[in-house]
Amino acid sequence: MAVPFYGRASAAVFSPLESLSRSELVVRRLTDAIALGLLPDAEQLPGELDLAGIFGVSTVTVREALSVLRSEGLIETRRGRGGGSFVRTPANGVGHLAQRRLGRFSLGELRDLGDVYAAIAGASAALAARRSSPEDADRLRRVADVLAEAKAPDARRRADAQFHIEVAAAAQSPRLYHEEVRLQAEFGTLLWLAFGDDDSHAQMTRSCRAVVAAIAARDPHAAREAAEQRVADSTARLIDYQLSEDRS
Repeated sequence: MAVPFYGRASAAVFSPLESLSRSELVVRRLTDAIALGLLPDAEQLPGELDLAGIFGVSTVTVREALSVLRSEGLIETRRGRGGGSFVRTPANGVGHLAQRRLGRFSLGELRDLGDVYAAIAGASAALAARRSSPEDADRLRRVADVLAEAKAPDARRRADAQFHIEVAAAAQSPRLYHEEVRLQAEFGTLLWLAFGDDDSHAQMTRSCRAVVAAIAARDPHAAREAAEQRVADSTARLIDYQLSEDRS
């Protein structure tokens, strides 16, 4: 049966659904948390029953997901007293996880993710400029200093992610905060594939300080503009990176 045409505004309603099983969704959630550094190396995961309750799935689904994570070398399971499943951060950090995920996105999907991420980052920064306290601004400056001083790629990734999350926290919007964390896991880790050199790190640090300055000055317009531009520049660089990878 032909689907009636409702206009461009309804196109998203009739776009294909994600063809992921519940176990694949659990794998993605835990992989993203490892890539983002929310689950650090050697961290013990909750037990199977607890994970099933947290994710709202069966223990069989959790067991399948943990089996996949073990086969990919992202967790190890120890038996006996004090046993359980423990995180194993890859030896080369999260870079290879991000590289593998990048290959699953088309250029159009990357642009769309970048647009959404810029919108969330901009809204968070604007609200932070209106709602944050001087203590919030001081905390953002300290996180910016950590980013500026970070030397290793993984340390830079963690500091940048922490900065975005702190801005969302300063916005005092639980929904924006949770959306920021989700986008950090889905997209933020990809952005850093294209920021491995010192020049790009310096650029990210400058843009970070511009967001902090606008928030401290309580200028919502400037804060939104700086945050959106920061993400737009990163997205453009990531797309250039993917194109160069496709050509090589």
